[in-house]
Amino acid sequence: MEYKATIMAPLNVLTLGGSRNIGYFSSVRLLDAGCTVTFLLRDTAIFDTDETIHKYLKSGKAFLCKGDALVQGDVKRAWEESASHGLEGKVDLLLFTVGGKPSIDIRRGAVIKPHNLVTQCFLNAVCTMPPPSNQSYPRIVTISSTGLTHNAHDALPLLLKPLYGWLLNMPHQDKLGAERIIAHVCNWEWDPKDGPAEKKNILPQGWQDFPELPPKGSLSGNVLVVRPALLTDGECVADKNAMKKQDKPPYRVKDVNEGEISGYTVSRKDVGHFVAQAVLEKWEEFGGKIVNIAN
Repeated sequence: MEYKATIMAPLNVLTLGGSRNIGYFSSVRLLDAGCTVTFLLRDTAIFDTDETIHKYLKSGKAFLCKGDALVQGDVKRAWEESASHGLEGKVDLLLFTVGGKPSIDIRRGAVIKPHNLVTQCFLNAVCTMPPPSNQSYPRIVTISSTGLTHNAHDALPLLLKPLYGWLLNMPHQDKLGAERIIAHVCNWEWDPKDGPAEKKNILPQGWQDFPELPPKGSLSGNVLVVRPALLTDGECVADKNAMKKQDKPPYRVKDVNEGEISGYTVSRKDVGHFVAQAVLEKWEEFGGKIVNIAN
């Protein structure tokens, strides 16, 4: 189902982590809305049989850039490639949905390699971001998770606490490292209870002083962090409701500053729906915030 939205001009988007899941669903909705999307992919062949992406490759709206987000030079090249497709050489939005495919270790739970995959890729992305010159930095939407912080874990449904505390501990520590970077560049308050990521070797020592890192507070208002509940491969309830012309909200969204959502699950397709809607229609409402999303 194509996503229609009224926007002033089509956005030029760089997607990291868009080969599958939320990044893919979000990117396709943005393409459906007229945006241009450049995908950074380790293997561009992943879209060889994807008719949807091929349609936009042929129309000159989708572009594939081969590279690894763990390699800073590859990310810098992806920014340059994306910029070449935008008006005045501008990238309007970074859609960051990088995530690993974990293996299960009976002692450590879900294991990803490297253990700081998301954090390192995000650090590479912001350190290679084009300088703003006469324009603001690109907007950023990044996918995190509920239950990461001390307060968020306390708000989890009781049955999910052991799952998040043990099984998902490593990937969640990694996502928390990326959130630590975001808090710095947005000048958001950081709760000491959530600890310095450097102690877990998630972030390198002295990262705040990296000369390539945008100055503290420079991205305030430019970042939206989406913390979904436990993700499922279920249907897009938002599309289903729209087809049936039902006004019932397909999911709940809440600013964490107004409290945490205690919810169990949400589908990846519904998160993709929310991301596209937030970017295209509701940035004034959601930009510069951390939000939870759950059924």
